[in-house]
This record gives sequence, C-alpha cells and structure tokens, in this order.
Amino acid sequence: MDIRTVIMTVAMAATAGAVWAKLPPAPPVDPAKAAEAKKAADDTAKKDADLLGKYQDKAVTNYRKNKGIKAPAPVKAAAKK
Repeated sequence: MDIRTVIMTVAMAATAGAVWAKLPPAPPVDPAKAAEAKKAADDTAKKDADLLGKYQDKAVTNYRKNKGIKAPAPVKAAAKK
C-alpha cells in the first residue's frame, strides 16, 4: 500500500466529522426575539404536522381505493371534558 494513500485516507477520515457536523443556530440576544423565533418554529411544526396527517390520510384513501378495501366504520371520538 502506498504511503500517500494511507496519509490521504487518514486525513479524509479525520476531516469527515467536521464536514458533516451541523452546528446549532446561534441563540438570539434579545429575549423577545427568542420568544418570536420559538413561536415561529412552533407554528411551522404544527403546520408540518397538520400537512403530514392530511397527506397520510390521502395516501390511505388512495391505497384503499386501488385495493378495493372498504373503509372501516367510523369510530366515535370520546367526548371532551
């Protein structure tokens, strides 16, 4: 094995972690900005969760339609207090 190949392999392995590392965002200095950023992130997460549920339901409906499976009887939701 050539020594240059060994050196390059070691150098590439040593720098791979630094290349793929994802650093967290810098914390905002102002508490109001931090609260605003948290609210925006929460809103985005809620929107993403709603869209995920919507498209999962759409995929299930499409699967059932193509497979000829009838939908199960609707389950009544428990009454909220």
